[in-house]
This record gives sequence, C-alpha cells and structure tokens, in this order.
Amino acid sequence: MGLTSTAVLAVVAAAAVALFAATVRFWPRLARPGAAAVSGRIGLLLATQLTLFAAVGLAANNAFLFYGSWADLFGQQQELGVVTDHEGGAEGSAASRHMTRIATQHPDVPGGRVPSAGGRIDKVVVSGRTSGIESPAYVYLPPEYFQEAYAGRTFPAAVVLTGYPGTAENLLKGLRYPQTAHERVKAGKARPMVLVMLRPTVAPPRDTECVDVPKGPRTETFFAKDLPEAVAGSYRVGKKARNWGIIGNSTGGYCALKIGMLHPDRYAASVGLSAYYRAAEDPTTGDLFHGRQELRDRADLMWNLENRPPSGGSFLVTTSREGEGNLTSTMKFIERVKAPARVSSIVLDSGGHNFTTWRREIPPALEWLSARLSAD
Repeated sequence: MGLTSTAVLAVVAAAAVALFAATVRFWPRLARPGAAAVSGRIGLLLATQLTLFAAVGLAANNAFLFYGSWADLFGQQQELGVVTDHEGGAEGSAASRHMTRIATQHPDVPGGRVPSAGGRIDKVVVSGRTSGIESPAYVYLPPEYFQEAYAGRTFPAAVVLTGYPGTAENLLKGLRYPQTAHERVKAGKARPMVLVMLRPTVAPPRDTECVDVPKGPRTETFFAKDLPEAVAGSYRVGKKARNWGIIGNSTGGYCALKIGMLHPDRYAASVGLSAYYRAAEDPTTGDLFHGRQELRDRADLMWNLENRPPSGGSFLVTTSREGEGNLTSTMKFIERVKAPARVSSIVLDSGGHNFTTWRREIPPALEWLSARLSAD
C-alpha cells in the first residue's frame, strides 16, 4: 500500500486506538513492581505513542502531500524503467527524442473520462538534451486539445513547479491545478493552456534552487531550454516566449520568478506564490556557487533588478499581511521592477505558507497567466 493510501492511514489509526484500549485494560496488571511489569508499561506507552504519531503524520501528509511515496519519504531514488524512443514519434504522441510518455490518467473533472470533455493527464519523462537531466513530469492537456474545432491549433503552455521537497503529485492532488484550470476555462475567465507539472528538485534529494551548479546539475538550463524544447517537440504548443509562462509556490515560486527574469526570451510571464527572492544556501542545497560571487549574484533577484538592465516580461507575486514571512521582501520586489517589465501582486489579509493559501491564489494566478500568453 502506498504512503498516501487511505488504507494505510486507516490501519495505523486503528492500531493506535487498539493500543490505547490495551493500555487502559492491562495497566492495572502492569502496575506492580518488577522488571517484567515495568517493561510492559514502557512497551505499551511507546507503541501507543509511536502509532499515534504515525497516524497524525500520515494524516498531515495526505492533506499536504509532503511526500508522495515510501521511497520519497526515505530519500531513495526511484528507478523509472523507461525505454526512450530516439526515432521520434507522431506529433502529439509524447514520444519525441527528449520526452517519453509512460502513463495517462483522467482529470478529476466532470466528463473526465472523455478527453474532449475533461482533457487528459500524461505522465512523462523529460530528458534534457543540453543539461543531461532526466525528470518525471505530468502534462495536463485541456479538453480543447482534443476537440475538432481546435485541430491543428497550438496552445499556450505553463510550467508549474512545487516547493521543496514536494512531489509533482502535490500539484494534482493537493493544489488541483488541472481541476482549477478546467473550472476557469468553463467559467469564461481563462483560455485553455497546457500545464507541465513537476518539482524543481530534478536532482533529488538535493535542492539545487534552479541553479546551474558548477560541475553539478544544470537545473537552470533544464528549465530555461530543455523542458520547453521537449514539450514543444511532443505537443501542440507554441515555441515563442509569448506562448510560455511559469508558476510555482515557495521554492518553485522563486525558481519561476528567476527563470522568467533571466530568460525573457523563453518565458513571457512568471508567477511566484509565496516566493523568496534569492537562492537558499543550507545543508539541503550544498555548495551551489563554489565561491563564485557572480553566480551568487545571478541567483539573487533583487541584485538583478538593481544591477542589470530591465529585462521585460511580466511578474505576479503573492504574499499576505499576516502569516507570510515574505511580505517586506515582496513589497521591495514590486518597487524595484522597472519598465519594460511589469509586475502585479496578490496580497491577502491573512494566509500562511501552506496549501490552503495557495489554493486561494491559484485561480486568479491562472487567469492572470492566461491573459498574458498567446496561442500563436
């Protein structure tokens, strides 16, 4: 049974209840002195507490999807077992030289089992031609992609990033990006877009902060060059900057803003939900810059705004007056963006650094993205 399975949660919760009941029942018998009685009391207390903590942890993980599998929880790299077709496939088949489709699933929307009514979600593996990075991702294709009226037409695309150490499944189950995109289009508030959903941790378990690490993972290159090329080679999406946007939360939000700022020739619009504005440097990142100050400066968005010529592109940043730690830095970011770049914001009265807050921000953020991207 998987880590996020409700059956696992039910079994562990039932075990916690059973052990609590056993403690109440057998405690009088174990109240006498002696090594056996003391050991019994210690064993019952430990077992009850461990199962209780496990049940609470599983419930929290199911709600926020910090980890998507047992292997992810224990930091084990999962073998995908994928054979890449280097001959290329038919257009739209996700079987290009640099992308392989390994599974499909139905979006959780009305009519989701019929692609022309609910769209489709492809699980793919992207192989970076330049970076050499290989990463799993999910590609949401809207219903219009399969409708005759849109046959032969290209669509705008948005890269969607989780935080660290989140999984791509967070974007499907916890943050509900496909469902929200579907609802916004049906409500006439957004245009259909292809969503490419993955985590920024493309070299797990290391948090590379979307940096090209000297002698290490070239994460910036993967997101700025390889990923758009692979997607455009497999699906009907545009290839120009005006066709592409990028959005993320927390670490993913920082990555989205940075990639958009440094590569306006690739991404026309960038959204940072609860983002921070310079690369983290801690035990999860390791040595990102190898002592090179110019690389550290490049990863600092405020430094770029102050020291580089304005780059263009559109930015959306979010924060809250109570509950977020990025309010002051977000206001500084807004002040420092200069034309030809443009900046917008969502400032909530209150909201923490969590899925509940981001679910309030994603609908207007997708509408904002849709208004700034074109299909051709």
